[in-house]
Amino acid sequence: MRKVIFKDLGIIEFEDAWQIQEELLKEKIATKIQNRKLIEIGERPNFQTHHLLFCEHHPVYTLGKSGTLDHLLLDEEGLNTKGFKFYKINRGGDITYHGPGQIVGYPILDLENFFTDIHKYLRLLEETVINTLKIYGVEGERNSGKTGVWLDVESPFPRKICAMGVRASRWVTMHGFALNVDVNLDYFNNIIPCGLANNIVTSLNKELGDDNIDINKVKDDLKTSFSTSFKSEFI
Repeated sequence: MRKVIFKDLGIIEFEDAWQIQEELLKEKIATKIQNRKLIEIGERPNFQTHHLLFCEHHPVYTLGKSGTLDHLLLDEEGLNTKGFKFYKINRGGDITYHGPGQIVGYPILDLENFFTDIHKYLRLLEETVINTLKIYGVEGERNSGKTGVWLDVESPFPRKICAMGVRASRWVTMHGFALNVDVNLDYFNNIIPCGLANNIVTSLNKELGDDNIDINKVKDDLKTSFSTSFKSEFI
């Protein structure tokens, strides 16, 4: 079983969590480079670490490399008035919202120790969330041609409950997924979520009609599902 270090960062500014991810990514790439040199001279390589970070963010909008500013429906004055931050970032995907009540998961993995397939990686992240939702009686699904986890994809108005956007450098990953548990969905009205017009965003508490979902239990269930999907254990 692969060993993954888990850490819950709590409620943290997006920029601070981004910096933590960048530092971990650089550390893992440095280890990869050093290990190749060690192998070349016949020495034992160093142990490569993997991380899974959970957190919640203060209200923030982030725009991935595939998105355009047209999908942000607030100008700079509007952002300042409402007290929202906005970042253009280096993940794939379009625009999304992060805020309290949403579990953001950042796996920083060296995929060369798992598999070298980004599409498989995304599918396993989706599987992790889908299996977690099953615990609560919610049927999460993939939506052909779109990343993330959706509900009722065959209906005229499928609903998105989990967004995803990742980056990989030398097969080391960062960024990840955002599962809506009891997040304020009104904040999604200020964007075109994931760049999809008429995209309906939902949350676990809305689907269940329950405003008392224990977000810490959902985190524990996500960890278990992640461990199963990625054949790993937490340390």
